[in-house]
Amino acid sequence: MYNLNGKVALVTGAGGEYGIGRAIATRLAKEGADVIVSDVVSNPYAYDSNDWEGAPSVVREIEALGRQAVTILADVSDADQVDALVNEGVERFGHIDIFVSNAGSRPGPDRVPVVELEEEAWDTVHKINLKGTFLCCRAVARHMIDRGGGGKIITMSSVSGRTGSARFAAYAASKFGVIGFTQALAQELAPHHINVNAICPGVVDTERWSYIAAALSPEDISGEEWRASGRHNEAMRQRDSRVPLGRVAVGEDVAKTAAFLASSESDYLTGLAINVAGGSAMG
Repeated sequence: MYNLNGKVALVTGAGGEYGIGRAIATRLAKEGADVIVSDVVSNPYAYDSNDWEGAPSVVREIEALGRQAVTILADVSDADQVDALVNEGVERFGHIDIFVSNAGSRPGPDRVPVVELEEEAWDTVHKINLKGTFLCCRAVARHMIDRGGGGKIITMSSVSGRTGSARFAAYAASKFGVIGFTQALAQELAPHHINVNAICPGVVDTERWSYIAAALSPEDISGEEWRASGRHNEAMRQRDSRVPLGRVAVGEDVAKTAAFLASSESDYLTGLAINVAGGSAMG
């Protein structure tokens, strides 16, 4: 276990019931951190469960662990909202020591061949995945530098940020960009004792994969309909056989790496891009 007592973490994209953001937020709380839980809306997957309320549910889970938590909503592609998010978080807790840039675009119209890819779909992916990472890291880094004392910034890339795939051009380009941005920022912030590292998940069993599967399907079907049909679970079972360790990841697998990178155990690591893919990607 890692000691994050007295630390404050900000995690974006944390409102999904099965998402990476929720897993990271609750894991950091278990390690002792207070957490700012953020998403673009309170409940980004409201259709999926009558009991799940999104970010407020994550806050209650964290509070049940004996830590403090607050929900602050923000569109990570909007500089004013990002600055307000960081400022409100600092006002609430006094400081931010750990930032996890987890917010990502919802798969859909971008998962097509490049010759069919609309400019608007390309722009949507990049303004959230890449511009959003830039805006959030910039705001948090400014605070960390002014405050002194170092910090931890964790960006979220993907195995698609290392190897491109057909119909993933917009997404892959954005995630390649996140790795390059992470490396540049790591060098800039090293003199301030701020570590910056990226996580590159493979397939993770979250709500997002229903949207990916629906977008890649020849059927005219939404992500919500795909998940409700039960085909999500079957698709995950089929993918299990393609992973050397025998299963696709769940959010907690990514959260374990995030907890390590957020802790003092990673103090001599910066500028890395770490695969969390069960051996399905090793480059």
